Amino acid sequence: MSESRLTQQQRQFIKQRANGCCEYCLSQAKFSPDPFSIEHIIPRSKGGTSDLDNLAIACQGCNNFKYSHSEAIDPVTGGSVPLYHPRRDNWSEHFTWSSDSTQMLGLTPTGRATIDRLQLNREGVVNLRGVLHSIDLHPPHNDS
Repeated sequence: MSESRLTQQQRQFIKQRANGCCEYCLSQAKFSPDPFSIEHIIPRSKGGTSDLDNLAIACQGCNNFKYSHSEAIDPVTGGSVPLYHPRRDNWSEHFTWSSDSTQMLGLTPTGRATIDRLQLNREGVVNLRGVLHSIDLHPPHNDS
């Protein structure tokens, strides 16, 4: 099911479930210059369905870098691991924030591989996190 086939109620549910944030980099939609889109966590090309449990809201950058990937290489071990799955995985088990809350740090192979594949510490996202942190608007929440 493409995003255009989703009902308005389904789109709203997906956005509310994510607390208005990209489910990968935790950027807040209300501060993003780019639109967010609804994406398949497990891509349809890899057998993913269009059930609500397989749909996530993602910022343009994360959606583009994720593309049709469901696995990536952990830069520490060199092994292929699954990417972070917003429905199955607990954010705080795989990630934490740097001391200034601008960088996401991977705690597990999945966390590190997801940061690397989706480039979760891209310059623009890091800069926005710093500005928002300075006015107590970042991080948006502790657990996703």
